Amino acid sequence: MTSERKSSPASSTPSTTSPNPTSSRLGRRSFVATSAAAGIASSFFNRSVHAQGSDIIKVGLVGAGGRGTGAAKDAMTADSGCRLTAVAEVTDDRLAAARNNLKRTLGEQYAVPDDQAFSGLDAIDKLLQTDINVVLLTTPPGFRPMHMEAAVAAGKHIFCEKPIAVDPVGVRRVMAASEAAKAKGLSLVSGLCWRYDLGVKATMEQIHSGKIGELISVQENYLAGTLWIREPKDYWTPMHNQVMNWLYYRWLSGDHIVEQFIHSLDKSMWLHHDVPPVLAYGMGGRQVRTEPEYGDIYDHFYVVYEWADGTRTYAATRQMPNCFNETEDFVYGTKGTAKVLANEITGENPWKYKGEKPSMYYLEHVALMKSIREGKPLNNGDYMCKSTLMAIMGREAAYSGEVIRWDDLKDSKMSLVPDKIEWGDAPAVEVRQPGSYSFNKTL
Repeated sequence: MTSERKSSPASSTPSTTSPNPTSSRLGRRSFVATSAAAGIASSFFNRSVHAQGSDIIKVGLVGAGGRGTGAAKDAMTADSGCRLTAVAEVTDDRLAAARNNLKRTLGEQYAVPDDQAFSGLDAIDKLLQTDINVVLLTTPPGFRPMHMEAAVAAGKHIFCEKPIAVDPVGVRRVMAASEAAKAKGLSLVSGLCWRYDLGVKATMEQIHSGKIGELISVQENYLAGTLWIREPKDYWTPMHNQVMNWLYYRWLSGDHIVEQFIHSLDKSMWLHHDVPPVLAYGMGGRQVRTEPEYGDIYDHFYVVYEWADGTRTYAATRQMPNCFNETEDFVYGTKGTAKVLANEITGENPWKYKGEKPSMYYLEHVALMKSIREGKPLNNGDYMCKSTLMAIMGREAAYSGEVIRWDDLKDSKMSLVPDKIEWGDAPAVEVRQPGSYSFNKTL
């Protein structure tokens, strides 16, 4: 049996990561370009603008799995002056594998010396002590708030994958870190990649300009297959198992409504000019993925979000094999309908995007490197925090069967991440049951 099983591509599989006796504990508060895309990049960069006195932008990678390696490649492609000079993983074996893979992937832009390759739960602390200019944060979301705080404190520009937290306490920590980044003049770019897709941006501009009239409702579908599972190794403790299979534990992933469906919910937030909904209610459960290896997350959700103006988003997501799959944003207005990912509008004012379509993952890093080169900090903190909280709102509505109000959620004391994270025992696994679990009683 292989060590990692897949039945459909993951939307995001960032790595976290063999035991390191000197780095076994993490305190909670420590711690491909197309030719068109290449043309866009060359127009963005003025090579006489230097990063901290050098033409080289030094990049550190925290979490070098599939998503992390992809982010590193996109960063290098976005600016030929980038070099990967430091890498961090949580275990020795994952670090060794990552370094070999990154050497093959990045070629001459891989420049990580042995003394700047770190493993352990505190590996990020060591990486941030190096002379990197930018850090790519692509570990499981449960680690994101502490990693964000540490990166801002160290004065590094940041690319952070979505989502940015798994609970309201974590979201508020990232909000504060984002404001601190602004004060320091640091760039912060989010992995909510559709915000950088040229076709999606153009479609949103058409909607916001009134092409479909007044907004009535939104249907968000993210109906997908199942994702990977990593088989245990001899040295794994219960905590290793949870960290390596982080998708299936809500303290690490936030559940798939937060980890994956956030892409769709973020577009709904964007459609509402980043004004959050006032309440949500919904349902969900575990119908197919019921075995212990799937931890404590659900395999399907259906949530209704309501805004102060009366508009609603009907949000459906599932991760099940052998089912109908669809990912699309259907936007209904008084004069027409838009399909955001299809980049088209029908109705009184038909329209279809016909422009260039470079990789949105690449364009995120073009924007980040451009902001650094030009000394014009870019900060995506506001919407990445709001969209993460919107996803948590839907999760809690389905878990509890209650109406969840934004004002209650944003101030909630809910915190899912353990105070200490160390190899050994892991948090208890408990699947939330509507009617018996109550979010509102945690306030």
